[in-house]
Amino acid sequence: MVYNKILSAKKNGEKLLAILLDPDKLNLLEVAILVKKINKHQVHFIFVGGSTVKNDVTEKIVEKIKQYTKIPIVLFPGNCNQITNQADAILFLSLLSGRNPEYLIEQQIKSVPFLQNTALEIIPTAYILIDGGTKTTVQKVSNTTALSQKNMDKIVNTACAGMYMGNKLIYLEAGSGAKNTVQTEIIKSVKEKTTIPIIVGGGIKTKKQMLEIYKSGADLIVIGTAFEKNNNLLAQL
Repeated sequence: MVYNKILSAKKNGEKLLAILLDPDKLNLLEVAILVKKINKHQVHFIFVGGSTVKNDVTEKIVEKIKQYTKIPIVLFPGNCNQITNQADAILFLSLLSGRNPEYLIEQQIKSVPFLQNTALEIIPTAYILIDGGTKTTVQKVSNTTALSQKNMDKIVNTACAGMYMGNKLIYLEAGSGAKNTVQTEIIKSVKEKTTIPIIVGGGIKTKKQMLEIYKSGADLIVIGTAFEKNNNLLAQL
């Protein structure tokens, strides 16, 4: 199971890596090439999702990915229409950094009829959007504001609230194409105050950034835009 793998890695001090593939930015002809490149490196999960993916596109992309890899596929959905039984697991996200009920609970309710009849591993995840220096698609679609990196207490308290609410993961997200990553001091503070695994994504482009974020307490790093722009990035990392 995906969550057990993350828990085991956290317990043993192993650091995990996921590559995020956005169906909005892919066509089916590209999938084989990208996945074969991913297979050559130590990637533990392939995340699939985006903010504005059209209906049925996610399922087609996931089906294609499965033809070329045995790496677990985890859905990272922007809405309830991006769910497919073809994946292995789903991050059941609640956008705790915002106050738009549509992404706090409404999309989750809409997804229930599908999830009740699926074999997907459902992993409740506290999703916290942090200002990465640019307005992201997530902000535009969700109509929410990212938390300022200057307000560490609010970020840490939001993460703790997510844990107390029963979430199994904390996802600190600077956003797709972020200019700045989540600051290491924020990750350290969240790590000190929580006990569940921490995912960090957004703006990560270099090995130095990866190592610093891992050292700060991230259990799983997600790389998306940087890999989209440079398919050979994994070899450099």
